[in-house]
Amino acid sequence: MKLLWLQASGCGGCTQSLLGAESRAGVFAQLAASGIELLFHPGVSEVSSEDALALLGDAADGRQPIDILCVEGALLRGPNGSGRFHLLAGSGRPMIDWVRALAARARYVIAVGTCTAYGGINAAGDNVTEACGLQFDGAERGGLLGEDFRAGAGLPVINVAGCPTHPGWIVDTLLLLEQGRFTAADLDAWQRPRFYTEQLVHHGCPKNEFYEYKASAQKLSDLGCLMENMGCKGTQAHADCNLRTWNGVGSCIRGGFACISCTEPGFEEPGHPFMETPKVAGIPIGLPSDMPKAWFVALAALSKSATPKRVRENSRSDHPVVAPALKKSSPK
Repeated sequence: MKLLWLQASGCGGCTQSLLGAESRAGVFAQLAASGIELLFHPGVSEVSSEDALALLGDAADGRQPIDILCVEGALLRGPNGSGRFHLLAGSGRPMIDWVRALAARARYVIAVGTCTAYGGINAAGDNVTEACGLQFDGAERGGLLGEDFRAGAGLPVINVAGCPTHPGWIVDTLLLLEQGRFTAADLDAWQRPRFYTEQLVHHGCPKNEFYEYKASAQKLSDLGCLMENMGCKGTQAHADCNLRTWNGVGSCIRGGFACISCTEPGFEEPGHPFMETPKVAGIPIGLPSDMPKAWFVALAALSKSATPKRVRENSRSDHPVVAPALKKSSPK
């Protein structure tokens, strides 16, 4: 399968994340061994300048077949729908025109990252650049390609959302497409691959003991749960970040930072500082998505009353200050 990768308006973070994929031979060698040939990537391909433009022109005109089009970064429609805020270097042609032409030729189209999926950081605030996603404008369907767009194989845009997206999510999606094992049923309501969004960031969280006892951090360096005070949305965010860690060890929460739900449309404008938890009458607004509020409040009160001293003391420190008690086990 022929893969063509474009970078629109963004930081390039999803490519940086992809380069850290766990592969002994390197991610592109892994893809090649699986039958996926990288035709072009603006950040890693040797072809450039006139040769790159010629290749893109051949693909847009149908002379060079492309199976998978990956787009990274938001699509800038401004000013006034012209797209001239972002011209593809050397072509004098708006990037949005290139994306439309290439998407019409591809068998599959992948939005790599939340910016490409929904607009992301680029669409925050007044959005003077008219940034949007490929098939969504925030939470609204449409985007650059329109709600009814379907790629050559019949699928809508596949939104591998995340800021940045996990390298495993990209690689697994590509390999499933190459194997013919990806269908519309494998997409959730936001058109994300269900293999990673049918989990919550809360699953596998290293702070789960603190969460269970509602032993909360008071500041960013504390070991305690970040939900009550520090803005963590791990109980609501759909991703397997703490089960499938970065480079085998890392995630936002494992690094001491709250989950900001970056796989969801609109995460960039939560309506409050990212590292603060908005509350009503002392109760966090962002409670677990599948738990009645009254149950949570009752459980929290019970949990706090039963919190072991070790958990309570450690939750307010940047390192364990009380070790688990030693208890001699008796034979049964």
